[in-house]
Amino acid sequence: MRITRTVTSTHPIDAVYDYLADFTTTTHWDPGTERTVRVSGDGGVGTVYANTSVFNGRRTELQYVVLEADRPHRIRLRGENRTVTATDTMTFEATADGGTRVTYDADFRFRGLARLAVPFLRGAFRTLGDEAEAGLRRTLQGALHD
Repeated sequence: MRITRTVTSTHPIDAVYDYLADFTTTTHWDPGTERTVRVSGDGGVGTVYANTSVFNGRRTELQYVVLEADRPHRIRLRGENRTVTATDTMTFEATADGGTRVTYDADFRFRGLARLAVPFLRGAFRTLGDEAEAGLRRTLQGALHD
């Protein structure tokens, strides 16, 4: 299952990258996220985050690790628990007016019995993508904060 969304911001690329590369900010823009805390690291490759989210009415916990941090162009994280691996990639492009275009790509790979539920969850994933896009758009249009 894959979700890709693109949003633009009037904020400069460095500011948008710094804000979103700190994955603890998911509590500001991802409506499903209840809590994300940095467990270890400085935000670069190898940094570990613990994420608690609600998806389709169920609380789930994932441990995310930063796989790639190419400031200010790209950050990629992998989140895992016993049933899913999520690879989240954010790419950043400066726009002609000094703003930033952010493309967020989330690729979910399910394991075990959870794989059987994927066809029934397409609508829930579409809603997840729509809500995350709206949250990103709203947050990136306002003042960036941590």
